[in-house]
Amino acid sequence: MATNRLFYGDNLPVLREHIATESVDLVYLDPPFNSNRSYSVIFGEHVKRDADANAQIQAFDDTWHWTPETDRLYRDILIEAPTSVADAMQAFRTLLGENDAMAYLVMMAPRLVELHRALKPTGSLFLHCDPTMSHYLKVLLDSIFGAVNSRNEIVWQRTGAKALQTVRLANNHDVILYYAKSDHAIWNSDEAFVPYDLDALPEKTAKKYSHIEPGTGRRYQLDNLINPNANRPNLTYEFLGVTRVWRWTKERMQKGYEDGIVVQTAPGRVPRVKRYLDEQRGLPLGDVWTDIWPLNSQAAERLGYPTQKPLALLERIIKLTTEPGAVILDPFCGCGTTVDAAQKLGRSWVGIDITYISIDLIIKRLQATFGQSVMDDVEVDGIPYDMQSAQRLFEKSPFDFERWAVSMLHAQPNEKQVGDKGIDGVRRFIIDSQSVGKALVSVKGGKNVPPTHVRDLAGTVHNARDAQLGVLITLNDSLTRGAQEVINTSGVWTHPANGQDFPVLQHISVRDLMAGRRPNLPTALAPYISAQRGVELIDQGKLFG
Repeated sequence: MATNRLFYGDNLPVLREHIATESVDLVYLDPPFNSNRSYSVIFGEHVKRDADANAQIQAFDDTWHWTPETDRLYRDILIEAPTSVADAMQAFRTLLGENDAMAYLVMMAPRLVELHRALKPTGSLFLHCDPTMSHYLKVLLDSIFGAVNSRNEIVWQRTGAKALQTVRLANNHDVILYYAKSDHAIWNSDEAFVPYDLDALPEKTAKKYSHIEPGTGRRYQLDNLINPNANRPNLTYEFLGVTRVWRWTKERMQKGYEDGIVVQTAPGRVPRVKRYLDEQRGLPLGDVWTDIWPLNSQAAERLGYPTQKPLALLERIIKLTTEPGAVILDPFCGCGTTVDAAQKLGRSWVGIDITYISIDLIIKRLQATFGQSVMDDVEVDGIPYDMQSAQRLFEKSPFDFERWAVSMLHAQPNEKQVGDKGIDGVRRFIIDSQSVGKALVSVKGGKNVPPTHVRDLAGTVHNARDAQLGVLITLNDSLTRGAQEVINTSGVWTHPANGQDFPVLQHISVRDLMAGRRPNLPTALAPYISAQRGVELIDQGKLFG
């Protein structure tokens, strides 16, 4: 059985069905939340989203809003979750009402309960978020783990302050909430230090290690070699003309002197030992991390996700709280930084993501970094590779099948299957600097698609305020004559920026998608085109060295 596992699908059923109780040593999660929206949008009741009016759509365009389905999930939490969690959720609803923030907490609560279940007693959880929701998530985690198991609220400075402090200070940090499963959680204290920066030493350290060794340039201090226990006859002897009770044997002293470690600064002075600065553990690591910078546009590991975190950040977390061979779980694994770090450090791992392009990107990233053979020890679950597996996915979970098919077009799948009006996803594209266009995607897994469905898709595109195009994906290879006729007579849309014509409606089969064929559409916005570009750069050997 493979040591490492990569799941395509919603992490909640994956956690419940595939992740055993007390089987994981470390959980790291960076759940998406679009905090760039205004507070009136996030915390206001029954408000309309403003993201579609913004051409700079974020890589994970969050889709958690208060709906009747959210209300049902909330009531499930009150019945099924531990009492402390149910109490916390009721308090949140009293405080927040029914808005995006509350819907986000409803989404997170059952997942965090499952992650707590999956952790070993020696395990830890790190939840990465920003100040918009960190205080609510901390209370939620207190209700699951117990406040006594909150170890740290880590502040990661992700960027320098910008000169925009007209009404408040700059928002330039993220929050990482660190919880232990129990008092027995693993903690590697030797990893809780950072190497000294020789160009920016603390004044006290620079004064203490004031000597510079000729030739090597190494900083050192001269430390005491006299034994604090005066009653040690076997360690009392004369060395370099000085008789003392020494810490070391005479043989070790002589060897140290020959190696240049034991020095006598002048005849008759007490010999001392060199303590090199670069052999010390370093500066103690606090809960404000300013030494790991976010990825810039030229970073070798950058893949195109605005939410991508530096490899060094995950390496630090893994080293602090696990041993080699431990199992690391990331339920929102995105472009695979946690997976990459775990593989590099000799840990086993489990990654889960709800988008096909993320899974594809992670596979390419692993192969580019560790070689093709890395996949010999990776089990990939949930992604069809032929028509038979596509049919099985549809039969097992039509919703997961829809998500997979939508993601194949670099489009954003719907979060919920309820009330989608036959539209299963949206592919966004730039019209101009002020506006964003949409191609609506409908997926059908049945044998026959009636013309009425295609007419409904055409009507939805025509009546939508901000949609221009529609794509029908079918598991069946061809359409009925009537359905094809509706598509053929749907007309064209002309892109106002470049004058290019696109069919208003297009049909493509799953077989065509798996063969690499795609409909004629304007270039998609991030994350999907950015992530796909990352895949292409890996294929071209331009990433990961």
